[in-house]
Amino acid sequence: MSDAPRATGARTAHQRATHRPTTHHPKGLLLSFVCFGVFMVYLDATIVNVALPEIQRDLDADLTGLQWVVDAYALAFACLLLTSGTVGDIIGRKRLFLGGLVGFTLSSVLCALAASTETLLLGRALQGVCGSIMIPVSLALVSATYTEPAARAKAIGIWAGIGGLALSAGPLVGGVLVDTVGWQSIFWVNVPIGVLATAVLARLLTENRGPRARRLDLVGQLLFVVAIASLAYALIEGNSEGWASAPIVGAFAASGAALVAFVVWELRQTEPMLPLKLFRKPVVAVAGVVNFLSLFGLFAAIFLLTLHLQSVQGLSSIETGLRFLALTVPIMIASFAASVVAARTGPRAPIVGGSLLSAAGLYGLTVLDADSGFGAYWWALALLGVGVSFTGAPATVALLGAVPPEQAGTASGISNTFRQVGAVFGVALAGALLLRHLRDALPGALAGVPMPQDARDRAYTLLSDGDLSRTDALPPALRQPVLDAVGPVFVDGMHLVMQVAAAGTLVGGLCALLLLGRGAGRVAADAPAASEVAEPTGATTGHAR
Repeated sequence: MSDAPRATGARTAHQRATHRPTTHHPKGLLLSFVCFGVFMVYLDATIVNVALPEIQRDLDADLTGLQWVVDAYALAFACLLLTSGTVGDIIGRKRLFLGGLVGFTLSSVLCALAASTETLLLGRALQGVCGSIMIPVSLALVSATYTEPAARAKAIGIWAGIGGLALSAGPLVGGVLVDTVGWQSIFWVNVPIGVLATAVLARLLTENRGPRARRLDLVGQLLFVVAIASLAYALIEGNSEGWASAPIVGAFAASGAALVAFVVWELRQTEPMLPLKLFRKPVVAVAGVVNFLSLFGLFAAIFLLTLHLQSVQGLSSIETGLRFLALTVPIMIASFAASVVAARTGPRAPIVGGSLLSAAGLYGLTVLDADSGFGAYWWALALLGVGVSFTGAPATVALLGAVPPEQAGTASGISNTFRQVGAVFGVALAGALLLRHLRDALPGALAGVPMPQDARDRAYTLLSDGDLSRTDALPPALRQPVLDAVGPVFVDGMHLVMQVAAAGTLVGGLCALLLLGRGAGRVAADAPAASEVAEPTGATTGHAR
């Protein structure tokens, strides 16, 4: 009789041993292909920047058009992020994620085939919509797949690491693709990834929903879109339409009215899209401000520096991508260190220190001249990368410590919405300030170039929209002299933007210094670890229920 239990125990052990691979292998495969989708979404947040000059030349886009190429994606992403997780809970996460994946793939095809700026902008906006679906729903899928806390934290750490890797790799990958194949390739590369991930995940994923589906706040969502989109339109189109023109004044008014209506509506809802009552806590408000201002400066710098390196200095896309490694590699490394430091010391010191480093990096970029070499500014990019990481990650830790554990996903969604909105307005205001400066200073710069008045007028018409590549339309003998005269004007405008962005990051640091207590926002023992609501710097996670 004593042998029977041993045999049964042996069979049980054998069954467990043979069962493990069938349990863990699909989970690992599922995580891998979910991360393929995450990689695409985050890659397209930064890969497009190094392609902007080529897009400008090929589609005859002005500076305003380039702003929209970046912001159409970020705007759709930011505006719809908070609702996507709720939609997934209602209709099913598998269905919504696969729909977002297919939509992202098809919209990438639309971008690659675009023969006009308008078509490209439509494709970019659709990419942003689908990306806003995929990111929060993918995090919820990973959380539902890995139920053990340790395994879940590890899986989400991988998820966040893939996002950070994509963001960091974007400029270099984009540079290689643009120089070797063409700007369309940065979108074509999504197609095989999307098709493969869709085919595999359609078989691996099982449908699941949240334990309690929240009610959709459609009115709040609409008001939020109107408020943010109207303000972005006014900032981007103000120089073209005229700041006192009816469309721009109307856009500012619509944004203000929608924002007031949004606040009133959200305060009256039992299940608001954006729970504004959380902002009564100083930690939540400070984290929002810090996230907004840090990403504002980061994306303003990336947008303008890309144009400077390629349009003014004439560097290739690959050369530009290599130089951006001085920014992206420190971001990738410092984000992990910042989370650890903030969890141990509280977020105030890292946020204040990160804000100072970011401001130093942004202000350091004002040393750039039209012909400055990489040695003159690599250190400024590195400071900016470390600084952004030491503001963003600790802000997340602060939020996790300030809200109950069951609201951690909501807090993360709020934090990252502020990040994306900061990115939108960083590009919008950077372009507005640069274009205003360019138009004011261009006549004086061109006056110093010996040429007939009609040629000078033509040069102003060609270049006043910020497209320096249009010097190709001038007589050959005038092209280089005009570019030599206009390049410093472009750089001076960039300096102005960097100064404004640096001041903004200092304001964020000052808010943290004055409003956060020494231990404010430190994560409690029963709160999720930072890695469980992880976020790549500059990226968005959304709700993890």
